[in-house]
Amino acid sequence: MPELDLSPHPPRVERRPHRVDRPDGVVDDPYHWLRERDDPAVRAHLEAENAYAEQVLAPLAELRAGLFEEIRGRIRETDASVPVLDGGWLYYRRTLAGAQYPIRCRRPAPDGVVDDVRALSAQRRRAVDPWDPPADEVVLLDENAEADGQEYYRLGAFAVSPDHRLAAEAVDLTGNEVFTIRVRELVTGRLLDDEIPRAAYGLAWYDDSATFLYTVPDDAWRPHEVWRHRLGTPASEDERLVVEPDERYWLGVGRTRSDAYLAVVAGSKVTSEWSLLPADDPAAPPRLVAAREEGVEYDLDHRGERLYLVTNADGARDFKLCVAPVDDPGRDRWQELIGHRPGIRLESADAFAHHLVLSERTQARTQLRIVDPDTGLGEVLEVEEEVAATALGANPVFDRSVLRIGYTSLTTPGQVIDVDLVTGTREVLKQQEVGGGFDRDDYVSWRDWATAPDGTRVPISLVRHVRTPLDGTAACLLYGYGSYELSIDPGFSSSRLSLLDRGVVFAIAHVRGGGELGRAWYEQGRLHAKPNTFHDLVACADQLFDAQVTRRERLAIRGGSAGGLLVGAALNLRPALCAAAVAEVPFVDVLATMSDPSLPLTVIEYEEWGNPADPEFYPVIAGYSPVDNVQAAAYPALYVTAGLNDPRVQYWEPAKWVARLRDTATGGGPVLLETKLGAGHGGRSGRYDAWQDEATVLAFLLATLGVSGDPPADPCG
Repeated sequence: MPELDLSPHPPRVERRPHRVDRPDGVVDDPYHWLRERDDPAVRAHLEAENAYAEQVLAPLAELRAGLFEEIRGRIRETDASVPVLDGGWLYYRRTLAGAQYPIRCRRPAPDGVVDDVRALSAQRRRAVDPWDPPADEVVLLDENAEADGQEYYRLGAFAVSPDHRLAAEAVDLTGNEVFTIRVRELVTGRLLDDEIPRAAYGLAWYDDSATFLYTVPDDAWRPHEVWRHRLGTPASEDERLVVEPDERYWLGVGRTRSDAYLAVVAGSKVTSEWSLLPADDPAAPPRLVAAREEGVEYDLDHRGERLYLVTNADGARDFKLCVAPVDDPGRDRWQELIGHRPGIRLESADAFAHHLVLSERTQARTQLRIVDPDTGLGEVLEVEEEVAATALGANPVFDRSVLRIGYTSLTTPGQVIDVDLVTGTREVLKQQEVGGGFDRDDYVSWRDWATAPDGTRVPISLVRHVRTPLDGTAACLLYGYGSYELSIDPGFSSSRLSLLDRGVVFAIAHVRGGGELGRAWYEQGRLHAKPNTFHDLVACADQLFDAQVTRRERLAIRGGSAGGLLVGAALNLRPALCAAAVAEVPFVDVLATMSDPSLPLTVIEYEEWGNPADPEFYPVIAGYSPVDNVQAAAYPALYVTAGLNDPRVQYWEPAKWVARLRDTATGGGPVLLETKLGAGHGGRSGRYDAWQDEATVLAFLLATLGVSGDPPADPCG
């Protein structure tokens, strides 16, 4: 059984006095200096932490290499996606063994087929043979060639023009999520002279294929302006259409599914406002749909003479569907089509020529409901498993009656399915191939419920190998997030099989702050109620103990970003909760970050966490901020990651937390910090690099949970 090398001493973290005035007095923040990115001592400290982590993990080198090969062996490295029909072309992506990034391609649809999916042969609807691409394939963008020589490469957008001659692509070469926009001819691959050096997420073309909208971030990384660019003109001559002065709001751009309008949306955490621009008039100004009202959210799509609006207006906590005339869509013209249904969270309504697709969530399950656009009547698409996830797939064509969806579960690899809404037939176009002798019947998933201290029942999704006993002896990994109304849906992971096949149970804690049980579930885990999120995770761990799934010394917990906050806060509540923890890019210096409005995202997120300058919120945040609440107790073994260029969670947050743990904790496992010096929030950008990083996390977990590192037995051997 592999073990960590505990002989190296962790780096000494220099303490520099720094006074911080807070509502409850003056405190010293001795690690504040780690924010000085340009100080050579900061870089030296992060490199020393990386070296220490590698020393401690050194005995796991063989295990890490073996796990990487297991992950790689389960994935079809040379593969192709299911083609998407759009404008007479079939668009798809291919990957090649040994290549880090995908290749974007297209091929012509059969003569006479423009948007009619039914007219495609079965062969054309399915993925191409990746080892033998069709002779008529056109390579649009080889991301591997673009990434050559770059430490980091991420394509944030690849928006094809309506005439399918051009693509506007947004590229990030640092991980800071600020993009350079370029325009490429799709036939020749030639880049035009047009270049926009600083942009945020979002691109939307006009019908003329010569004009598009984009967003620009401010110094706090908030998309706060919308600009209009016309090909052939320098970016300095672009037209600024919208400026958002309220620092709680960010801007986005898009295009309705009907292709009739471009949209500009301004949104905060709890309020939204939309404007539309005719797609066929690149000179028209934005036209407001409905003015923002504090606490009122709405999303929209377009069909014919109507807008379809998903909104929480008038107390519809789990949202309802309204319609309004597209020419006069003010709030006084909204008419209810599908009323509020408590317990069924309506997340979106996608409009097609002959139907609406509602994406809903209920009892920690996702579902798709197909309804008549005039009456709102319809049925849910039934699926086989209770613990599963269903979502709308790529459906760019407005006038179609074949719906593409995605389906997965903890035991079912991802599927791409076409549903014929006329005949009701379903065709699985592609199922994720899993190598290594995978057999779905070797695994079983189920749902359990924990009881939080306030009596709330918290769902847990679990999966294990059928041979793994439920007598308290198995190791278990408990994963959680619990913020922003984001749900952690029970999907398949091929890398997770390396744990399951070694007898480790995997569990997802659907804690409050997420959206698994509707808007109320989110509201019970934000602002004043944020501590519920952390107590829920502890309750889920206790339920795993009570149900004989595992025991404390065989439990690990894991979370990233706000999920890293979940890990840190839960460990401060109960340092002896588990044997090991993984916190990836964790948001752990909450009090200091939310007290500094100059940092990216701070003001935007006051509506999520609260403003510490407000005496109403200060004691709540101060009471759970992980850096500020480390206990003089033994903590589990910890593996913590950071990204030097991360704009969402600054690298110094995990660095300060690790320093505080080493200063204050009275024992326990080692605390490791690895900072990706050339990456951002999502870690390294290449797929092989990501697999290497995941192999490191899995090796750490197996070693600290006392699980044999031997590969699972060959089922055919």
